[in-house]
Amino acid sequence: MKTIQYSPQQSKSGKSAFRLFLIVFFFSLTFLAQSQDKNLVAIGNVTGVPATMKLSELKAVMMGEQQRWKSGNRVLIALMKTTTPLGKQVAEQIYDMTGDGVNKYWLALVFQGKAQAPNFFSSVAELENFVAQNPGAIGILNKASNSEDIKTILIDGQKTF
Repeated sequence: MKTIQYSPQQSKSGKSAFRLFLIVFFFSLTFLAQSQDKNLVAIGNVTGVPATMKLSELKAVMMGEQQRWKSGNRVLIALMKTTTPLGKQVAEQIYDMTGDGVNKYWLALVFQGKAQAPNFFSSVAELENFVAQNPGAIGILNKASNSEDIKTILIDGQKTF
């Protein structure tokens, strides 16, 4: 029977390798989480909605601060319900709020008569259909639309933000 001797040096190098593995693993998770956060796409009806915007302009539109496009068309905001994963992501990235915070924000604006309420949808297909059928409509998705009646709006020159 062979005897295995324990060496404190082997234990230290094993711990160091394990720590290094954990650091790399958690760094990778953080990187993946950040890259998944930046996958929103602004879409708009082919009529009345600009083809390019700055992120600050998009946020102003989505906050109800801009009521009409330069073309004269009324801004119609289409959002996923804030109880959906995409709705929660939009609430965090565009509004810097929780889903409930977004709902309260819009409720206050509407009751004060400062803005028209966004249209909230349960499915991406419903949101895309609304944007396609309504000149001036804008929405936020997590991927580009395939509809010919919808255009992807470049935000700061990029398709995703």
